[in-house]
Amino acid sequence: MSPGPDFAALKKDFPILATERHGKPLVFLDSAASSQRPTQVLDAMDYSYNNAYANVHRGVYGLAEAATNAYESARLKVARFIGAPDSSEIIFTKNATESLNLVAASWGRANLGPSDAIVLTVMEHHANIVPWQMLQAEKGFEIRWIPLGDDGKLDLSNIDTLLDGAKLLSFATMSNVLGTINPVEQLVKAARKAGAVVCLDACQSVPHMPTNVADMDADFVAFSGHKMLGPSGIGVLWGRMELLEAMPPFLGGGGMISHVTTEGFMPDAVPSKFEAGTPPIVEAVGLGAAIDYLEAIGMENIRQHEIELTAYAQRTLKEKLGDAITIHGPSEPSERGGVLSIELQGVHAHDISQVLDSHGVAVRPGHHCAKPLMQELGVNATARASFYLYNDTSDVDALADALAEALSFFAI
Repeated sequence: MSPGPDFAALKKDFPILATERHGKPLVFLDSAASSQRPTQVLDAMDYSYNNAYANVHRGVYGLAEAATNAYESARLKVARFIGAPDSSEIIFTKNATESLNLVAASWGRANLGPSDAIVLTVMEHHANIVPWQMLQAEKGFEIRWIPLGDDGKLDLSNIDTLLDGAKLLSFATMSNVLGTINPVEQLVKAARKAGAVVCLDACQSVPHMPTNVADMDADFVAFSGHKMLGPSGIGVLWGRMELLEAMPPFLGGGGMISHVTTEGFMPDAVPSKFEAGTPPIVEAVGLGAAIDYLEAIGMENIRQHEIELTAYAQRTLKEKLGDAITIHGPSEPSERGGVLSIELQGVHAHDISQVLDSHGVAVRPGHHCAKPLMQELGVNATARASFYLYNDTSDVDALADALAEALSFFAI
């Protein structure tokens, strides 16, 4: 058996991780918000801008054809990475927020009315709440909520009743606050039994564990490039072809039409139908390079590394800080991702973040675009530390030492 990846050595691929903050080595623990990028991604994008840039799907000259091939090659890589049966089902968007808005504005507007209901969970990111609330104000349908249990997991004791008569179930595969990995198979089966369409916000799971949309049996899956070592400005929506073909266009303009007259237009085939205007050309190249990097390491290896690192973090923080620290979410590392939302006794989350920053440790304070979940937890904010493949135990040790310093400082 060949040895696994040397995760500690991967740091050298990320130039920003060799920099300092306030005279201390940077310890980046905010990958749940946006990950860093390796030189392989940065170099691929630089090459594209310097040597292979032109608009796509329009020109017949050589440079334009090469750019189109690179753009469509990225689509093929995304399809392979998530197990999509047809690369035409991959739609490039600006980010996962746009992907979810596309589902709400296109599928939702065409299929939901005053007598209908959809089901969300209280742990959703605002990107999977607000688009549905905006549409609800227009269409008048009901939104039902799956509550949170005491263990940081969804309370599914009433799931069949919540789904009864519902047309849609939309939920995060992994919480960006609690790290909770939701039971996709169980929830999808319950939705199928009720005849509901299923939409998944997979932003927090696709970068960290193997993903196969065919096995998930969902209808839509959304995620972002910037959380998986790729650039900002590009997201993905995978959808079942029969649904995508039946949905009206989301945006209008060039690139998404097959014919236009003064009387009207005819949309192009999927995916062009949902990719109006000049798309994120170089960003797609960067996302393709990020996928190459992740596949070379192996998503199973990344997942195992993060389970071990999360276990080490839970143990180390409790040993260092005792009862003064609260870590929200499931206690079992295999049931959660590498996201630790922390409360420190008597210290506000923003104060924690400022002290940690002075030690070179970057974490995210706030409500993490999940205010309904914060209300459910009974807190205003947490300090969130989130891990990725370029983190190791030395980063956890730096986090623990800085948290101890924050506790000591504000106890004075």
